[in-house]
Amino acid sequence: MIRVTELPGSIPVFPLPGALLLPRARLPLHLFEPRYLQMLEDALKTPARLIGMVQPNARPKGDKDALHRIGCAGRVTQFSETEDGRYMVTLSGISRFRLGSEVEGFTPYRRFDVNWDGFDRDQGGPEHDRNFDRDKFLNLLDRYFAARDLSADWDTLKDADNELLINSLSMLLDFEPEEKQALLEAPSLSTRRETLVTLIEYALRGGQSEDILQ
Repeated sequence: MIRVTELPGSIPVFPLPGALLLPRARLPLHLFEPRYLQMLEDALKTPARLIGMVQPNARPKGDKDALHRIGCAGRVTQFSETEDGRYMVTLSGISRFRLGSEVEGFTPYRRFDVNWDGFDRDQGGPEHDRNFDRDKFLNLLDRYFAARDLSADWDTLKDADNELLINSLSMLLDFEPEEKQALLEAPSLSTRRETLVTLIEYALRGGQSEDILQ
C-alpha cells in the first residue's frame, strides 16, 4: 500500500458524474476517450499509478469546468485492452484529497496539485461501525430493492463485513452526484452509513421532503 510520505503532490483527475471511489474499495472504469487513454498511459509510468476521481460541481453558475474540492485517488491495479483499443481499468481506492491549483501544462487531461492532509485514516485498516444495526439496515435495503425492482445476491450482502457493505452500496446505488459527494465526504464509516440510510429512506418516500443535502 502507498504510504502518506509516498503520495505525490499532483495527480491527474478524472471528472465523472456519479462515479464514486472510496478508500479500500475498487472502481471499474471503461476508458475510451483519447485524453483519458493518455492519462492512463501517463499514470502507469509513475511509481504510484494514481488517478483522482472527482465529481463535477454543477452549482457554480456559468462554470462548466467546476469541480468539487474533495475527491478520492485510486491506484491502477488492473487494466486490459479490448480489440477496438478501449481499456477496462480497476482503481483501488487509496486516499481522499483536497484539490489545490490546476496544473497548467500540455496534457489533454486535467491535472491538479492536491493536499492529503486530514485523510490519514483512509490509509489505515478497515473502519468499524459499532452502532450498526445490520438486520434493520438489510430490511431497509430489501424494501429499497423491491421498490426499484432490483435483484441482489443476499448471501454475499449478509456475509460482507460492515465497511465493504456500506462502501459498496454507497458506490453502486443510483444516487445523484451531489448525494454521492455527501457519501464521499462523510468523515467516518458511521456517518457514511447514516447518510446512506437517509438517502435510501428519502428515495423510498419518493423524494417528498426538503433537500436533505442542503
